[in-house]
Amino acid sequence: MLKHANPDLNREDMALLLRQHGITPTHQRIEIAYALFSRCEHLSADQILASVNLRHSETSKATVYNTLKLFLEKGLIREVIVDPSKVFYDPNTTPHHHFFNVESGELIDIEADAMQLSHLPELPQGMVAESVDIIVRIRPSQTAAQPA
Repeated sequence: MLKHANPDLNREDMALLLRQHGITPTHQRIEIAYALFSRCEHLSADQILASVNLRHSETSKATVYNTLKLFLEKGLIREVIVDPSKVFYDPNTTPHHHFFNVESGELIDIEADAMQLSHLPELPQGMVAESVDIIVRIRPSQTAAQPA
């Protein structure tokens, strides 16, 4: 199973990856998968749409959103919600966390073992924890922003 983005992948690799996850590899799904998995970046739906339409300007925003939803359901990607208006899609599905630069909008992976969570609060009755996603919001320090 593919875990990290790989710039050496081609569209035939994308079709195989989709089939391995029970997804019929249509032309548009292959292009969306290629935009996600050939780059080592966290992309928004709009960035994916722009990337796909650079090559073939036939993909609608609805198709991108529907495909991303399918990829999420099949465990092919992760959704990283940094605030209600900013959602990124992450091709790295291994357990990890993120730094979010509030000024540049950049997401940077943090390896899971680089952070320790000592305990979770008591969960509501009948609930189990599915996952823990930590987003550390960062910005340039005031001293870093001042000229020397």
